[in-house]
Amino acid sequence: MKKNKVITCKIVGFQDYGMFVNCGEYEGLVHISEISDQYINSIEQIFMVGDLVDLLVLEVCDENRLKLSYKRNHHIHKKIVKSVPMKIGFHSLNRQLPKWILEKKKENEKDDSKD
Repeated sequence: MKKNKVITCKIVGFQDYGMFVNCGEYEGLVHISEISDQYINSIEQIFMVGDLVDLLVLEVCDENRLKLSYKRNHHIHKKIVKSVPMKIGFHSLNRQLPKWILEKKKENEKDDSKD
């Protein structure tokens, strides 16, 4: 097995930090940071045990263990990523920010009027 080779693996399990795969005599881990550049709530929402996926070999550890990447083998053009609306994350905070600022200003005005 060589670094930077694309191989087809079968998903055999999940943990919060990544997914485990089997590639013949090799076992591998795809860390959650190597699945996507976007936020992932749960890997099981994207993949299922038994799925076959093409992965890029990042590192060969020991004789039969691999560190693998999904996102580096499945590139998404930056323009496409920008056009996908975020449903969670910063946009939720950004919508709340004006409300929080207004609430804080009102609190400060009350504190100032007490003095």
